[in-house]
Amino acid sequence: MYSHDTYIRVRYAETDQMGYVYHGNYAAYFEVARTEAFRQLGISYKTMEAEGVGMPVGELRTRFRRPARYDDLLTVRMLLRQPAEGTRILFEYEIYNEAQELLTEGHTLMVFVNMSTGRPVPIPAAIQQKLLPYFTDDETAGPLTPPKAPASEAPAPAAFLKKE
Repeated sequence: MYSHDTYIRVRYAETDQMGYVYHGNYAAYFEVARTEAFRQLGISYKTMEAEGVGMPVGELRTRFRRPARYDDLLTVRMLLRQPAEGTRILFEYEIYNEAQELLTEGHTLMVFVNMSTGRPVPIPAAIQQKLLPYFTDDETAGPLTPPKAPASEAPAPAAFLKKE
């Protein structure tokens, strides 16, 4: 699992008449956290796009638990609980205030696409390589991947041995 914290101070212009952060701003907070996390990993959106690969939002979910308010210092925690797979990557978010109260949860499902055609493409190998060290074998295994046997486990059944 990989996580990264980004800090955002709520500006007055981001609040509504009730003094709460306007709900539409949370997508931008998620984007800042995602971009900064990638930057920390050495992954550049700008370089990826120059190489012809975009990463649009395929799905956005936000759950509001408590309001954030003007001048709050927010911790936007971005989590990758599972490795990127196929053409998609799922980013999860938790937003906390300075008292460490959970205010908001959400996720974005991003899709890697060829910027010329708009068609999905496999996750760039360079991105996979930078993310892979943060996941255990259990986290990187797909649902059909057999578990790895410990080195001390008994040999394979005779049915699986090569016949000479």
